[in-house]
Amino acid sequence: FALKRGSVSIANKGACLPSQEELDIRPKVSSLLGKLVNYTNLTQGVKEHEEAESTDGSKKKVSKSPSMGTLMGVYLPCMQNIFGVILFLRLTWMVGMAGVLQSFLIVLLCCCCTMLTTISMSAIATNGVVPAGGSYFMISRSLGPEFGGAVGLCFYLGTTFAGAMYILGAIEILLTYIVPQAAIFHPSGAHDASSAMLNNMRVYGTVFLLLMAVVVFVGVKYVNKFASLFLACVVISILSIYAGAIKSIFDPPEFPICMLGNRTLSRDQFDVCAKTIVKDNITVASKLWKLFCLNTNLTTNCDEYFLLNNVSEIAGIPGAASGILKDNLWSNYLEKGEILEKAHHPSVDAAGQKNNLHLYVLSDIATSFMVLVGIFFPSVTGIMAGSNRSGDLKDAQKSIPIGTILAIVTTSLVCILLKLAEYGDAVNKNLVVGTLSWPSPWVIVIGSFFSTCGAGLQSLTGAPRLLQAIAKDNIIPFLWVFGHGKANGEPTWALLLTALIAELGILIASLDMVAPILSMFFLMCYLFVNLACAVQTLLRTPNWRPRFKYYHWALSFLGMSICLALMFISSWYYALVAMLIAGMIYKYIEYQGAEKEWGDGIRGLSLSAARYALLRLEEGPPHTKNWRPQLLVLLKLDEDLHVKYPRLLTFASQLKAGKGLTIIGSVIQGNFLETYGEAQAAEQTIKNMMDIEKVKGFCQVVVANKVREGIAHLIQSCGLGGMKHNTVVLGWPYGWRQSEDPRSWKTFIGTVRCTTAAHLALLVPKNVSFYPSNHERYNEGNIDVWWIVHDGGMLMLLPFLLKQHKVWRKCKMRIFTVAQMDDNSIQMKKDLATFLYQLRIEAEVEVVEMHNSDISAYTYERTLMMEQRSQMLRQMRLTKTEREREAQLVKDRHSIARLESLYSDEEDEADPVPENIQMTWTKEKCDSEKRNRSSAVGTFRDLISIKPNQSNVRRMHTAVKLNEVIVNRSHDARLVLLNMPGPPKNTDGDENYMEFLEVLTEGLERVLLVRGGGREVITIYS
Repeated sequence: FALKRGSVSIANKGACLPSQEELDIRPKVSSLLGKLVNYTNLTQGVKEHEEAESTDGSKKKVSKSPSMGTLMGVYLPCMQNIFGVILFLRLTWMVGMAGVLQSFLIVLLCCCCTMLTTISMSAIATNGVVPAGGSYFMISRSLGPEFGGAVGLCFYLGTTFAGAMYILGAIEILLTYIVPQAAIFHPSGAHDASSAMLNNMRVYGTVFLLLMAVVVFVGVKYVNKFASLFLACVVISILSIYAGAIKSIFDPPEFPICMLGNRTLSRDQFDVCAKTIVKDNITVASKLWKLFCLNTNLTTNCDEYFLLNNVSEIAGIPGAASGILKDNLWSNYLEKGEILEKAHHPSVDAAGQKNNLHLYVLSDIATSFMVLVGIFFPSVTGIMAGSNRSGDLKDAQKSIPIGTILAIVTTSLVCILLKLAEYGDAVNKNLVVGTLSWPSPWVIVIGSFFSTCGAGLQSLTGAPRLLQAIAKDNIIPFLWVFGHGKANGEPTWALLLTALIAELGILIASLDMVAPILSMFFLMCYLFVNLACAVQTLLRTPNWRPRFKYYHWALSFLGMSICLALMFISSWYYALVAMLIAGMIYKYIEYQGAEKEWGDGIRGLSLSAARYALLRLEEGPPHTKNWRPQLLVLLKLDEDLHVKYPRLLTFASQLKAGKGLTIIGSVIQGNFLETYGEAQAAEQTIKNMMDIEKVKGFCQVVVANKVREGIAHLIQSCGLGGMKHNTVVLGWPYGWRQSEDPRSWKTFIGTVRCTTAAHLALLVPKNVSFYPSNHERYNEGNIDVWWIVHDGGMLMLLPFLLKQHKVWRKCKMRIFTVAQMDDNSIQMKKDLATFLYQLRIEAEVEVVEMHNSDISAYTYERTLMMEQRSQMLRQMRLTKTEREREAQLVKDRHSIARLESLYSDEEDEADPVPENIQMTWTKEKCDSEKRNRSSAVGTFRDLISIKPNQSNVRRMHTAVKLNEVIVNRSHDARLVLLNMPGPPKNTDGDENYMEFLEVLTEGLERVLLVRGGGREVITIYS
């Protein structure tokens, strides 16, 4: 026993290696890893777009690999966005209004919100590769295209409005603190100052927006060059504020504030803070006196408040050591136009003149805790700046969590430590933060100006890319035009739209009006990031494996709750508008958008909810009140796999008012391995037909050797758990009388027996092709119910459900019941009316009396014809077996077996043909064959002289009489519902049973035969 070494190895190699066919379907490990390494950081839409554009290899560009690290890519952009306009312009004013405690609470609330959102975002960002698209990509891939599109567009609008807000902040700094003389509009009167300022901001804002849009259009590389300069300005500004704050503890800066009594005076129009000044040893009236008294005479009548109160000067920034924190602990909210007063400062209360109000520092807007939350929140909304650059990061999974969390910790500490100033607007045209800074106030003024310009540029760069990502995903069809741009991929059209929307924000002009709009869109985005993380964590989907481990669903829910609370705290009407916008976008994508399957969490949530609901349904059978028809519609397909009777589906859709389950089942005859493709094609055909007929349900196609077996499998195994069918809809076997092949009606009766055995209800629509389509309307007519026997109340419930559909809505319901000779028909009518009243069903009630009249000759003849026909068919089947026996002498037995399967019922329980038949003939055998033949001829003669069976005559008599009554009363009814009698226990009478059903429904256009499932389906109790 020796083999060559080479042959062994080849043999083994052949045994363990997969075939080439399998390799085509399942790639080798090496090629799979190679593909993953060459992964491009682009969203799915962009990737497809680029693949389509670069089909020929010559045009392919070498893509620059992402190179930004944590510091430049995430930490500094987040810092720049957070240290924006609000921090420099509004923080000190907020502390003055809300007091140290409440402003600390506002900052804490906003920082908690962003911190919790960052934790959720870090979990999502580290769960797989994050291509370009940032937060939109995370939400859409976690919660599906509808939520992704709605929140993505809201986030886009938020980012665009943020650009407008930063530009407005830059203009406010420019015109108020750097070059006030550059103002175009000047106040004509004392009260026009704010409107003139707003007009200046509108003009300059539009100019700035155009300049920035041009910079972004020319190329993003110029924006990135500016970014480093602007970030340096921010860092220097922050350091100078800290240096100044430390210095102010012991050596407060010169920052005098002029007070009249306890009221703060605006120092625009006077220089010396005193009523009189000494000039050449003579006491004369100061400019302040002239403003309040309108002349220089010291004895004239002046403003009463001015005369009674002293003018004093106090330190604006007394330093932390002076105990100012204690005085500033509590809030001091003002209404619009109210004078800013210092508590605990000596003053005499008196009425002042209204025309002198412009001399005081007035509150320009009404303030409250809620308003301040809305205004301050945008100053912490820079947390997405890093994740929005995910396409440019070397390792997004590592950089996004670290960079964002560090940025939030840094900025939160800065915000909390900056609560030292007291007043905001009363400084000589200087920023309060600027006065605090060291070595010079100009460090802050210039720094804040460049910082806000930089943040505006970042917003105008990021927003169009976000819109382009949404457009390229093609979830909102009308946005497709914004997916295109310049040859290098710059989003030109998206930039144009962004500039137009930002211009709307600039035309609003008021920073305090734009900030709450902005807050809503950002808060909504954060809310959904938290929701995405919570959903994924709770579902425990196998794909949820984030590298960032410090998250929990409870934290995500807390973040979500804070976001929702902040939305309604800051401005409930803006919150409702933002939700309405998001809701409209969601519904639009749901109805019009392209179908996307991104393996999102909502799909997973649906699966979990379905599983939970199914397990709950398993607890027991439904109560009668919850009973509704769960349909299994058995469809027949023709040779081309087309639905033979599509009106069965129409009828099922018209019954859907029960909001029950609908399963469409069909059987394909054959071997599963060979006809699998055919079954798939049939399933697709049925699904298309279901869409046309608007049937919401499921489709199941079974392959079986025999149709009857397949139907039995469907009846037994369709549905899942508590969501199983309880009603079978079965088509009538048309042309069964004319057909020599009894398979169709035998299958029909077999199905009736199966449903009865399974305790299911059965509906058989006869003449279904005459049933109305979903586009027809019956404006009048009746639905007639013939209630012969009570089998659970199906006959009452079905017309009620049909009447919920627009086709049958205007039809009236009539209920007929049959009374025998010994029944009290008047009492029956009363009882039935009471029963229907308690069932809350509106219907006319009629009791029909049937007399036990003599059996007519017609009935006798019908019975005779029926029995003769069945006898003749039986003889024909016998003669077929005789013919086959003769043919056996000539032909091969295999061909005979095929012949038998063609002629006889292959599903019939016929005696099997013996495998070996003796070919030798004896004399006895020959004689017996002759006798058989002569008896067969004799039975044909006997058919003429047959006498019908008495029980069959009685049944036929009942069917004929009942049919006469029904046709008489319901010949013009739109639909007749009728109890369906059960099939006989003995299978020999099956053919007669079909005949009885034909006689019972003769002369009626549309009939629905109903057979109950043996349980009550309708109740009088609430």
